[in-house]
Amino acid sequence: MLFQGKAYFKFLWKSTNQHGVHSPFVFNLATKCFYDRKRYPEYAILKKYRESLLQNHNTIEVTDFGAGSKVFKSNTREISRIAKTAGITPKRAELLFRIVNYFKPESILEIGTSLGLATAALSAGNPSANITTLEGCPETAKTAKDQFEKFNFRNVNLVNSEFVEGLSDFRLSSFNLIYFDGNHQKDATLQYFDLLLSTATNHSVWIFDDIHWSVQMEQAWEIIKKNPKVTVTIDTFQWGLVFFRKEQQKEHFVIRC
Repeated sequence: MLFQGKAYFKFLWKSTNQHGVHSPFVFNLATKCFYDRKRYPEYAILKKYRESLLQNHNTIEVTDFGAGSKVFKSNTREISRIAKTAGITPKRAELLFRIVNYFKPESILEIGTSLGLATAALSAGNPSANITTLEGCPETAKTAKDQFEKFNFRNVNLVNSEFVEGLSDFRLSSFNLIYFDGNHQKDATLQYFDLLLSTATNHSVWIFDDIHWSVQMEQAWEIIKKNPKVTVTIDTFQWGLVFFRKEQQKEHFVIRC
């Protein structure tokens, strides 16, 4: 927590809002998406999805393939506590909804389903999109799948698989948007990045969660930013957004949202 606190102060020092952005692409993204204050009706669905999990006091045995939890000391965890402490926040879920609603990706890949809080935002953002979401833990995957059926998210295909194995099957696929939220470790993040890099197109949107989680995750983020295929990158502190737009010069933005 101390590291993340220091990282946040550094972020605030470097960050700006839309008024400090000179790229039309990023300016429009900030003004029409990041700072969009419209109260979308879909937000109510996301709230109900979260409340359903918060009211679920059953326990599951979590198989953790990632960096582990900074909150839980045991792998036997109550679903309501996972939703409260380990899932995407309501504010971030709404922002993820707006990003999907803004770009309208037809094909989405999510690495790390957990209980599906972010998946719900992806699905609500574009109900016509084909969404594939990977979850390594069988019991967590079952809980998320039950939730998707309960809330009628028919455009979601949940694959219960370890990430490297699952991603290897998608190297010849094409995804308009990829949400990386499965393993907050440097080597794993870069491995996923390398595995999927060949699928990136000029219109791809990649979102990396927790880029300031640790020194190692910040190092991974720096390596991703410097990749020759990457042009525009945006640091929102919680997320790192990556674009491959060949018509734009390589540029990095730090934006509060």
